Amino acid sequence: MSDEKILDKEKEVRSEAAPADSIASERDEIPAGFLRRSKEPKWYVVHTYSGHENKVKVNLEKLVENRGMQDLVLSVIVPTEDRVEVTETGRTVKTRKIFPGYVIVKMIVTNESWYLVRNTQGVTGFVGEGSEPIPLTDEEVRRLGIEKTVIVLNINVGDAIRIISGPFKGFTGVVEDVHPDKQTLRAKVDMFGRATPVELEFDQVDQIG
Repeated sequence: MSDEKILDKEKEVRSEAAPADSIASERDEIPAGFLRRSKEPKWYVVHTYSGHENKVKVNLEKLVENRGMQDLVLSVIVPTEDRVEVTETGRTVKTRKIFPGYVIVKMIVTNESWYLVRNTQGVTGFVGEGSEPIPLTDEEVRRLGIEKTVIVLNINVGDAIRIISGPFKGFTGVVEDVHPDKQTLRAKVDMFGRATPVELEFDQVDQIG
């Protein structure tokens, strides 16, 4: 796409996406150097007005669909969790937002996609330095549970492993059971002179030898 066409696209996105009271200014521009580095889709955190998280998700998804930008903005989520509350009448399950005031977007950052997200009604900006959004790291994505990364680990019962993260980091052990579907394994770890069975995730271990 030529530079002229990109600029025309940006003007169209601006006029359609930005509400009259948008806080985005004409001076808000994403650094060109960032665009050269942003070639693969990554997860970005977008700040919203409090209580507008679900509205932002719906509005943004509609804009993406209407403009045919599904190849640039791949997913929009509002992280939630279920909590069981015990009352006099029994147990109830309530869903709450894990990060009130934030929406997480998987996208390839271009001028067009940046303007679309930045000027969606209810959005106050990307989390980052100045106008440059900072993507979540793979570890943050895994920890937040917003995208499951499948790890292929060529490991079998009887293999020796070294634990590289978590509370048992630095210990070694022998694999007793492997669960590829759950991305976990059970190993006997020698701790304080005793062989103790522990449950570990694939990304917590390295094979020895």
